[in-house]
Amino acid sequence: MRLRRLSIAVLLLLSACATPEYQAERAICEGEWMQRIPPVYRQQMVERIRYEERPTGRQSCKTKGNVTKCVAEMTRISIPYVTVETVDGNAGRREVQIDACVARACQKKFGNPECKPPGG
Repeated sequence: MRLRRLSIAVLLLLSACATPEYQAERAICEGEWMQRIPPVYRQQMVERIRYEERPTGRQSCKTKGNVTKCVAEMTRISIPYVTVETVDGNAGRREVQIDACVARACQKKFGNPECKPPGG
């Protein structure tokens, strides 16, 4: 599910730069290819890394007047872990087809694969 959310976020980011014409063609192609190559969800073990702050054992101390304040120095460490995620096994194949479909449609309608209107 995390991978799917990331994919959606990337698609939204990329489509934010696209023309409305491109977005319209992409929506048509996505609908077509979601039917031709439907999602096949599976559980998959993946390795991830999380980060933690841990004390180094050293301190930084500052004295002001007769008051001394000490702060523990910290270091950031990476901790690998394994988790199970749901992934769409057909996402890669489908995305290639969607991209090709959009490029063909844009080329046919606008004369370029980005769906940029003439003079735009």
